[in-house]
Amino acid sequence: MKVILTEDVKSLGKAGDLVEVSDGYARNFILSKKKGLEATPANLNSLKLKKANDEKLAAQNLADAKAFAEDLKKKNITLKIRSGEGGKAFGSISSKEIAAAAAEQQGVEIDKKKIVMKDPIKAAGIYTVQVKLHPQVTGELKVTVEEE
Repeated sequence: MKVILTEDVKSLGKAGDLVEVSDGYARNFILSKKKGLEATPANLNSLKLKKANDEKLAAQNLADAKAFAEDLKKKNITLKIRSGEGGKAFGSISSKEIAAAAAEQQGVEIDKKKIVMKDPIKAAGIYTVQVKLHPQVTGELKVTVEEE
């Protein structure tokens, strides 16, 4: 019997897959636990429409992320860090401060978890920070750190 899975089933397939299983397995497990639907022409058509809609949404999200990355390249934020004698900084600048400054200075909402930094910024200068906007798109934000 052909079945369309509505949720992931271990060792069988992922949600949205069309799989061939025995009649008993389909009736007693997949259909009774609502883990799938029988592959009727109506259900196959709705699956096809759902996949087309998902692909369209994914393409739109990718295009939006690319446009936002281009916009982000043009932006520059400025942060101040306290420093003592010889330019030695007190503390550091983390992704949390960068996200807050981007919202305040440029009006751009960036999730602090999406800002990719190996180490916090501990010295004055100009830095380019990577921002993960989409699995396929990474933007860059210029951060200027000045001594206070």
